[in-house]
This record gives sequence, structure tokens and C-alpha cells, in this order.
Amino acid sequence: MCFCPHFSIRSCLQPISLLFIPPSTSTTTVTDQEMPLHHFIFSFLTLAFCPTSSVAAAASKEQTLNTQDAEFFNPKLPPRTLSSSKRFEGSSNLVDLRYHMGPVLSSSPINIYLIWYGRWSLSQKLLIKDFITSISPSATPSPSPSVSEWWKTVSLYTDQTGANVSRTLVVAREHSDARYSHGYHLTRLSVQQVIATAVKAAPFPVDHRNGIYLILTSHDVTVQDFCRAVCGFHYFTFPSMVGYTMPYAWIGNSGKQCPEVCAYPFAVPGYMGGGGPGALLPPNGDVGLDGMISVIAHELAELTTNPLVNAWYAGEDPTAPTEIGDLCEGLYGTGGGGGYIGQVIRDRKGRTYNMNGNKGRKFLVQWIWSPALKACAGPNALD
Repeated sequence: MCFCPHFSIRSCLQPISLLFIPPSTSTTTVTDQEMPLHHFIFSFLTLAFCPTSSVAAAASKEQTLNTQDAEFFNPKLPPRTLSSSKRFEGSSNLVDLRYHMGPVLSSSPINIYLIWYGRWSLSQKLLIKDFITSISPSATPSPSPSVSEWWKTVSLYTDQTGANVSRTLVVAREHSDARYSHGYHLTRLSVQQVIATAVKAAPFPVDHRNGIYLILTSHDVTVQDFCRAVCGFHYFTFPSMVGYTMPYAWIGNSGKQCPEVCAYPFAVPGYMGGGGPGALLPPNGDVGLDGMISVIAHELAELTTNPLVNAWYAGEDPTAPTEIGDLCEGLYGTGGGGGYIGQVIRDRKGRTYNMNGNKGRKFLVQWIWSPALKACAGPNALD
């Protein structure tokens, strides 16, 4: 539920509670001691995604591995004693990720209903849709490491009948609300009202079986707790608000509001300039949008494996679950952890990515927890 790609604050709003996770001191494992949970009661329900990763400076020099078109790249590779494990980063036998008998989104295809709230350019919409369509298998697959390979890990999760999360996601329909019908500031409840407006206007059907309603807010829209505690969240709609119970997620464009919080490592806090790694160049030239992509990926992975908050998560409290994206927050490649994003790829223009998508697109997407490896995994793993 919470992913905080930047510096010293790791917090996220959980359903009914605020989960504060102090910065971890370990670089390779996730344990109960490293992720203590302190709950503060709130009066609403959400599952939140808030990017951050703690700051750490490494004494070792930048290391690269040249390939024909790009190079593997880690701006601050950890000391050898912290990166010699042959297992995937984040591996731990202490993580108790369990199935709680609820549904996963196994019907194929999973229909994505996009709500563009605010003003979005055509190029911005195409970038996000190209990422979503990159998830599904293709007759002409993208070069490895690919987004589709990344989603294979998500599809390993099953329900009580043994049905896997679907490998296929499609953009079923879109709705644009360029008039800001609910204002320039949204609360958690008014986010659901945005969905209700789209459903009542009939651009969207009621698809509670295999639909995901994805609300994306433009850079000039503020949302309750955005930048302060979350960069995105997922939950399900309340019948009193929308008329039906349907899985949804919200993600905001942080490009003008808090890129150093929600678009890390493409922007970094000012105080990191002297000691930590510098900002990396985004693969598609848009700090806000490229930062959104990983948040969208995080939320889609968790929403498909835990759509009603009663399927796959760690912990005993369903109001504060730790989900498959939360377990790997801040990890993008081999050697990651403790503030290091890990070994990623840098092209000849200096743009950083770890996965290939459709139409020659490149993306930087966080890893997720593999139920088979019991570790964080991604298609760009080197070990």
C-alpha cells in the first residue's frame, strides 16, 4: 500500500489508519523489526501508495556494464558486503504474505476504465496508455526486460479456485473531465464522486467483475493528502457514493507539486544535492508522467491481487495490509535496498529505465513481491 521513493519519510494512509514506517536500516531484507507499524485512526478508507526510499550515500564509484545500445547502471552501488547475495533483493523468510480467501481479478481481459480529470495533452495520454497496453502479451513482444515479463509475477497470484490473475489488460473506455466538475481540489470521498459522474453519464458501464476504474488527476489538481502522505491509493467504491462496489485507484501527476516526493528518482530534494545520488533522466522526458508510471504499476499490481482488501496481503489487520508492491518499495533492480534503486539501464542519451514497452517505449517500474521466490523480483534482475 505505501511506496515512498524518496528520502527520510516513509508514511502512507491505510484504510481507517495511518501507517508510519520509519526508514529501514537494512539494505537487503524486510523484517518485522525493519517495518514497525504505528497506526493513527482516520475516518475514511483507502489503500495508499506514497513513494519514498531512504537516503544513503555510498563510497563506491559509479559502476556500469556496457551493452550495444545501453549500459547497466547503478549511480550508487552498495558495498560488496551488502550486495553479494545471489538471491533477489528484499528476500526474506520472515515476510508472511498470505491469501485471505478473497477474489483476485482473474477474468480476462481486465478492463481499465480511464478517467482523465483535468487537462491532459494527447502525448501524455498516449504515454500512459502505451504503458497499460504493454502489460498484456503481444504477438510482437517487446525486447526483454519488458513490462509484460514484469506482469508475469503478478499473474502468479491465484484465488481459492486456483484461477490466476489475468495476463491481459485493456483500456476499455475513457472519459475526460476537462471542466473539473468536482473542483480543483478533491477529497478521498469526492474521488469516488468523480467515478459516479462518469458512470451516470454513461461513458462507463458498471463492471464490478473484471473492471478497474483508474482516476488520473492532472498537475493542477490537488488531492487530500497528496504529496504529504500519498501519491496514489486504491480501494473499492461505496454503494452510497457510486451505487455499486467496484475496484478503483487514483494517481496524481506530481510534476508541478512534489516531483521530489512522488517522481523520485527523476527529481530529488534540494538537501540531497551534496551527498546522495543526483536526479536521473526520465525515459520519456516527462518527470511527472514518468514518475506516475511506477505509481500506476504499483496500484494495478495490488488492485488485481487484493481488489476487495481480503485476498493477498501480509499482516493480520485487513485495515492496514502490506501488499505485493509495498514489500518492494524503492527497488528497481539488482543491488537495490536501503536507498539504492538498484542496477538499472541507461541509454546513450542518459535516460534511465528498467523495462521495455510497446512502440519502443521505455519505463522505470518498481519491482514486486514474487510468491514463488518469496522475494522482490523484476525482469531486469542480474542475479
